[in-house]
Amino acid sequence: MDRFAKSACTSVMVGKKASLDGSTIISRNEDRLVAIYPKKFMVQPAVRNRHATYKSTYNGLTVPLPATGMRYTATPNIDLKEGINEEDGINAARVGESATESVYANDRVLACDPYVPNGLAEDSMTTLVLPYIHSAREGVQYLGKLVAKYGAAEGNGVQFNDQDEVWYMEIATGHHWVAVRIPDDCYAVAANQIAIEQIDFNDPDNFMWSEGIQRFVTDNQLNTDYDQWNFRHIFGTNTVKDHHYNTPRVWFAQRYFNPEVEQEPESPDMPFIRKPARKISVEDVQFILKSHFDETPYDPLGSGSARDRKRYRAISLSRTANSHILQVRPTAQAHGVQWLAYGIPTFCPHVPFFTNAADTDASYRETPAKIDLNSAYWLYETLAMLVEAHYDEFIQDDLDYQNELMQWAHAKIRRVDKEAAGLTGAELTTYLTKQNHAIAAHFNERTLDFILELIARGTELSRLTFKMDPNL
Repeated sequence: MDRFAKSACTSVMVGKKASLDGSTIISRNEDRLVAIYPKKFMVQPAVRNRHATYKSTYNGLTVPLPATGMRYTATPNIDLKEGINEEDGINAARVGESATESVYANDRVLACDPYVPNGLAEDSMTTLVLPYIHSAREGVQYLGKLVAKYGAAEGNGVQFNDQDEVWYMEIATGHHWVAVRIPDDCYAVAANQIAIEQIDFNDPDNFMWSEGIQRFVTDNQLNTDYDQWNFRHIFGTNTVKDHHYNTPRVWFAQRYFNPEVEQEPESPDMPFIRKPARKISVEDVQFILKSHFDETPYDPLGSGSARDRKRYRAISLSRTANSHILQVRPTAQAHGVQWLAYGIPTFCPHVPFFTNAADTDASYRETPAKIDLNSAYWLYETLAMLVEAHYDEFIQDDLDYQNELMQWAHAKIRRVDKEAAGLTGAELTTYLTKQNHAIAAHFNERTLDFILELIARGTELSRLTFKMDPNL
């Protein structure tokens, strides 16, 4: 099977001192093999006194579920043949999880510790972890115990955040993984290649690892370096495909956050973690997730040579199933905000939802299998198709539309923060749920109006338009 056959995402993480407002941020484009991959957005309720067993419809993994679990948001598939794939959300303890960034180990390490076919895979990781963790650090520990017990079915990178910390965990083989705490004043970008570098086994506050990983590497003579223990070097890959599929995305993101640093798109030695040249806003993260090598020769929508425009795999794709940003804010009553974009991220807005909510709007939680403009998923897929079909004519209007909605979203969040300041408990949850419905309604209505406008304008661009030459 092709190493890149399952899915291929891009992740951006930001520590609280590197972010503009003190938030911790994790984010990812969930990219799939097909352009149409319907998702829904919902709130999974808290459970008590449960006696149930989870079974994956993707690979048959079977796990007894704890008796109690917290409420959490999620973006599951509507078709469960490939598993539920809840992917991303924030729970009632204000802990976020994004799972997963597909990563690929080299043949040497997999020969020594192969994947477990019915072990833990991407489809199960949010469902089996997010309802049961109370911090980002606990997320790594909890997932690590599941990997130890059931094995891993594939290589995956998993992000966790809470009000104070951001952690990134890479599961490379059937039973071995490492995790690193992203420093508060730094950011990190992952793009389908094992990214974590040196591990300090004397610093458990900032690093975690699977039991026995050092002995595993030593016994199997896997360390390619003379004087360091570099997870990327030992477990990762460095191929021609990596240089065209993976590393250019890291290069573009780091070029944006650190324009003073000179690097090459195909370099295998770009650091995983960097301190940005300036503080990073939610809009900055959105820019990266929406990007396609903008203003470089490699932009597939740009004016570079035909060869350059197809040289590298862009970040925003037609096969992005959802693009999400999980923001845990430091002071507001409504700590958790889940920014969610359907359609091609380049052309579609990230819609903010407060995660302390009882449910989601019907346009998000009810996604039919076939196109229906009452569904947010299909609404944004339609918008993306229309804009790209007449890119030169529509792109500036689309950018103006997105900027207008982003300005509205920030103003709305400020108003909600002010009004929610004195609310607690069920009263706060009820209020935020109502605001989420209002946010969805505003974005849906504005987007439908924009779509109708584009359709009307598009008819004037038909190549079957004919005007009689007055000189005939």
